Amino acid sequence: MNITRDWWLPCARLCACALLCAVPLRAAPQQTFDEFLAGLRTEAAARGISQATIDAALTGVEPLPVAVERDRTQPEEVISLDTYVARLLKPKTIATARAAAVTHAKLLRQIEDAYGVPPSIMIAVWGVESNFGTFTGIRPTVAALATLAYDGRRALFRNELFSALQILDAGHITLDQMKGSWAGAMGQPQFMPSSYLKYAVDFDHDGRADIWTTLPDVFGSIANYLKAQGWTAGVRWGREVRLTAAARARIDRAVKMRSGSCKAEREMTQALPMKEWTRLGVRLPGGAPLPRTALHASLVRGDKRFFLVYANYEALLGYNCANSYAVSLGLLSDRIPARPAPLR
Repeated sequence: MNITRDWWLPCARLCACALLCAVPLRAAPQQTFDEFLAGLRTEAAARGISQATIDAALTGVEPLPVAVERDRTQPEEVISLDTYVARLLKPKTIATARAAAVTHAKLLRQIEDAYGVPPSIMIAVWGVESNFGTFTGIRPTVAALATLAYDGRRALFRNELFSALQILDAGHITLDQMKGSWAGAMGQPQFMPSSYLKYAVDFDHDGRADIWTTLPDVFGSIANYLKAQGWTAGVRWGREVRLTAAARARIDRAVKMRSGSCKAEREMTQALPMKEWTRLGVRLPGGAPLPRTALHASLVRGDKRFFLVYANYEALLGYNCANSYAVSLGLLSDRIPARPAPLR
């Protein structure tokens, strides 16, 4: 999801140096933006979108070059894992997360009972995605998605635009209200339009899945999304570990890297039983041995920090497939008091 977040995060400000000049739109030869929009109108009608919605949403749309600039310089891609984590886990962010967990404790427990996702994870996602609901983006969603679809670097944006039109056509939100990140992410969970259609829930049963202003729906939708990505109740996301130079050398010789559909997966090792990591010399940060558990774990490396991550980490990558993002979520959630953590 968070290919999508606008730049409220302190760490993201480090990317400003990458924006040395505007990135031109990369349209197909001999096709203007207006001609491209005309094609979108025809396809939208063929997909069953009403003419009234097509006219309202696509008339007068202008390209947003900033969307292309941001697509080239996402903080999760241009900032190291260690720096990203350090910039995110500021005392103010942790304090805000802890206070939110207390304020919304009753609601969060209800949602945990329904979906199996702990409050600490829901709060961490909420905090990272929209600064605890305080910033959901200012870019007009239709214009941002049309720009990125026209640019053509990633095919997903064309389908996301049609999903956004479907949301408008169904009356879930008005065009004036449909604003979000540079990449079309919406609401406090920063859902892409296709994710809204699949995972947004009406947790307060008022007839509308409102991820923009209604916290039961916001937290319920986050939990529903993570459950759909495979989150298992009662299991940690992972843990920080210590590697000596000798352990690193042994791991480099013995453990293969994973394949995967995104860069984050390819930066992780294959999963091994915890006892195998112990044999290879991996320890807890203080030097104590790893816990005994039947779970398998993969190793994620920063420049100086290292993490063993379990299957629930895959659910966090499902939200945004960047290790800096998923590790930051996990570490922030660990700083939020919760029910007694499982030993495993």
